[in-house]
Amino acid sequence: MDTDVVARQLVEPGKPALDEIRSAFGSNVFDSDGRLDRRSMRELVFSDASRREQLESILHPRIRAEIAAQSESAGGPYQIIVVPLLVESPIRQFMDRVLVVDCDEDTQLRRLLARDAEDESQARRIMAAQASRTDRLAIADDVISNNDDLGSTRSQVEVLHGEYLSLASGQWSN
Repeated sequence: MDTDVVARQLVEPGKPALDEIRSAFGSNVFDSDGRLDRRSMRELVFSDASRREQLESILHPRIRAEIAAQSESAGGPYQIIVVPLLVESPIRQFMDRVLVVDCDEDTQLRRLLARDAEDESQARRIMAAQASRTDRLAIADDVISNNDDLGSTRSQVEVLHGEYLSLASGQWSN
């Protein structure tokens, strides 16, 4: 389960959250098809903390409810819920363990620029508005280093998966 995916689903046309966002933020953050213009919204909320908090107050309760519903029906020996902003999120209180997938800040910046096609100043504002690497690592029970190649990351995931299976069966002593 990924809270970013859930957030995107919650702002699809016809969803109540989208109407509430339009009411709170106006039409300037919508494209000509009536869809949320994510770039305009990012520029707004990462330049004004009160507007970011306003958006979070609309989306976060809905995200929590949807993740709880998905978790209830998911099954499996354990579940991983992807929460990019977990340090700041009240959803953290519902987690048994915290896994941080970590990389150095230069790598994070480079990946953010490639993913969102932002300019560097906007990417740095986004990073500055989020919890620091130190804060993320401070809450981690487990860390996967994502600085190296995909093979290295996969190896770490496989080891951790084994540990999580043991933990879920009550056989892990950490």
